Amino acid sequence: MKKITLLTIITSTILNLSAQQVNWTCSTSTENWKVTTISLTNANSKTKDVTVVIYPEQKLQKMDGFGGCFNELGWDALQAIAPSVRSKIMQELFSNDGANFSICRMPIGSSDYAMSYYSLDDVADDFSMLNFNIDRDRYILIPYIKMAQQVHPDLNLWASPWCPPYWMKTNNHYASKDEDQGQKNDLSSQRITVPNATAFRMQEGYLKSYALYFSKFLKAYGNEGISISAIHVQNEPLAQQSFPSCIWRAEDLCIFIGQYLGPQLAKTNPNVEIWYGTINNGDPDYIRKALNDTEAAKYIKGVGFQWDGKNAIPFISKEYPAVKMMQTESECGDGSNDWKAAEHTWSLMNHYISNGANSYMYWNMVLDQSGSSRWGWVQNALISINKQTKQVVYNPEFYLMKQLSHYVKPGANRLKTNHSKDQLAFVNPDGGIVLLYTNAENTDKTLKVLVGKKTFSTSIKAHSFNTFCF
Repeated sequence: MKKITLLTIITSTILNLSAQQVNWTCSTSTENWKVTTISLTNANSKTKDVTVVIYPEQKLQKMDGFGGCFNELGWDALQAIAPSVRSKIMQELFSNDGANFSICRMPIGSSDYAMSYYSLDDVADDFSMLNFNIDRDRYILIPYIKMAQQVHPDLNLWASPWCPPYWMKTNNHYASKDEDQGQKNDLSSQRITVPNATAFRMQEGYLKSYALYFSKFLKAYGNEGISISAIHVQNEPLAQQSFPSCIWRAEDLCIFIGQYLGPQLAKTNPNVEIWYGTINNGDPDYIRKALNDTEAAKYIKGVGFQWDGKNAIPFISKEYPAVKMMQTESECGDGSNDWKAAEHTWSLMNHYISNGANSYMYWNMVLDQSGSSRWGWVQNALISINKQTKQVVYNPEFYLMKQLSHYVKPGANRLKTNHSKDQLAFVNPDGGIVLLYTNAENTDKTLKVLVGKKTFSTSIKAHSFNTFCF
């Protein structure tokens, strides 16, 4: 009995001492993921010059998680390296010891980082979807996803198309404008879609068939052991691109969701959510039309924003507080993969999460050293693989994402702070508080944090990302 009492006292003392420590992880352009501890002390009336005030009792939106997108060129890059190195990358992305990505995106058919144009039914006028199949995905996307699931079995997966099957579009092509960026020849000019006009064939047979297409996709992936939690109906419905794309007017998306997709999934896939995403329009009216449309809104569980959508989320999150919000694709850069790009991504993360986003998605998790799509757009990636030398590089944006996703768990709540310019604060389900603080200035600065009746202070390096856990 005495031994148990002594053990209890020792354990209590250790817990009490550890509670007075702040775990601090810092990443800079020259040194990533440096972990140390600093002291958390009692605040008093003399505590002044506070930089950050966290209000632990004022909980804001719940966080669903963080992640990226599975795409074909990412899996292609991973095939260039040894299985052991590939496995390490997946651990770094999806394990509790790594970035701990918990919610990810996948395309339905080809995206701009696919190897080529394709859909899951390329047989023209196959309205009953007799030729629907995911055969191509079994060799590329599905192995990629399953390797991630081996590391993170409860990974939440959602999906969106960049384009419907080409024969459902008015121009009979996956692209919406010239691949040669405006140098029109007789062949390419025939597939240009009219700006701001819906490029989907708004006819009964096509609308019914497309709803069936989504249902068959969900069933086929379910048969592979991959559960899809949500469908975002169209990637960037206002982007006229030289790669797979399809413009939709908001009114026509409402017709498709309210009269076709919603009823179809309610019957065949009732547990799959429909999101109005991924919206690349900064005008909130494009979203209001759907959320105010009685028929469509009853099926819409959330709104996904990317690119120009950042200008709409401050309005929509305030006007529709019951609707979930997601940042669906972080702006993808130009292949620089440098610290400046990471600081830009931080500004986006801060903006979206401060304005109510429940989750944040990076785009390319892995690419080869070129960073190029098949359509010639060079973009950033969290991890770059040199297919010739086999060198693997973890880029600054990987460490930025990890500074947040490693520590902020699904189910955490954002906490109110005194301002949001440089900081985001959260409380995890276990009660632990996480502060992400960024210094994007050219000089070091002193940081003093007040949370409840506790405080700590330290010197923050110039151009650094810092996560404090206490």
